[in-house]
Amino acid sequence: MSPPRVSLVGMIPEPTTEQTDAPVPDRGAPDAGSTAASYVGSVGWGTAAPEEAADGTGAVATATTRYTPARPVDLAATMAPHCRGRGDPTCRTDSAGIWRTQRTPLGPATLLLRQSADGDIHAQAWGPGAGWCIDRVPALLGAEDDWSGLDLSAYPAIAEVRRRAPGVWLGSSGLVFESLIPAIIEQKVTVLEAHRAWYRLIRQHGEPAPGPAPTGMMVSPGPERWRLVPSWDWHRAGVDPRRSRTAVTVAAVAASLDRPVDAVTAGRRLQSLPGVGRWTAAEVTQRSHGDPDAVSVGDYHLAAQVGWALTGAPVDDDGMLELLEPFLGHRQRVVRLILGSGYRAPRHGPRMTIQDHRRH
Repeated sequence: MSPPRVSLVGMIPEPTTEQTDAPVPDRGAPDAGSTAASYVGSVGWGTAAPEEAADGTGAVATATTRYTPARPVDLAATMAPHCRGRGDPTCRTDSAGIWRTQRTPLGPATLLLRQSADGDIHAQAWGPGAGWCIDRVPALLGAEDDWSGLDLSAYPAIAEVRRRAPGVWLGSSGLVFESLIPAIIEQKVTVLEAHRAWYRLIRQHGEPAPGPAPTGMMVSPGPERWRLVPSWDWHRAGVDPRRSRTAVTVAAVAASLDRPVDAVTAGRRLQSLPGVGRWTAAEVTQRSHGDPDAVSVGDYHLAAQVGWALTGAPVDDDGMLELLEPFLGHRQRVVRLILGSGYRAPRHGPRMTIQDHRRH
């Protein structure tokens, strides 16, 4: 297939701090000739150090580390896909850094990430899953994401976007079920509806974040709790019966979903579940596995945005996949570059109608 007919560069403004995925200044010092990162835990190399007070004090277990990436890392942009909007009770950004709660295999945890001027990431976690979170910090920040095989030489506009944002990586949370419930809630509705429902359900059925997390932060419910959410709470949150049934169904098999497998196998497992299709599976593995090739086919806006960015005209899902064919194996990376470029497709058609199921 021939290179794109329209240059992205003329359409893309220089990134600004107002853009959600705008890169921060390159403060990291790449380790020349090395692909390994220095991962220093508080008790030695590559080891997280959980600390727990003596019995009877009621103190929360904590773990800390300092992660020195082998390449620049844009902390905010790399973490952005793991948060559902600015009001997400499981995510928060303040002067201390980026806060995130997780329900790990060892229990709930709160993770705080802060980047110093030298590019190092200082991480601290609290709760039963603190050590697990700290061990996952490099993967969460894209240490396993290898872009070396992506050839953008025939696509200078996309290459320019990557040059401007060298610290954006696809992070892997290692938690499939955690990403699955919000993806189900987002099926076939607007972002506003999905976020509103997610926030309400987390505040109602989640649990307070362990440690010194900002006020209002919550840990998302575990599978058993999701199965017990009454139908009227789904209804009041604006989640229709089809999506709530799917959420309850997948909660019953959550343990099998989080077994360690590669992204392709995880995607197949997800699509074998009733109510989980290609779009939902891709949205999950992009976050749980840092899947470099997962494309959210069926997204309301994505195909048109990719089409406008690469050819200057909208396309459908088939057309989008044809345009992304030269990047097979790296399609999600290219999509991230397009979405993070600041370019937006012209909006001439009607907006998707916001449905309010709570009044029915």
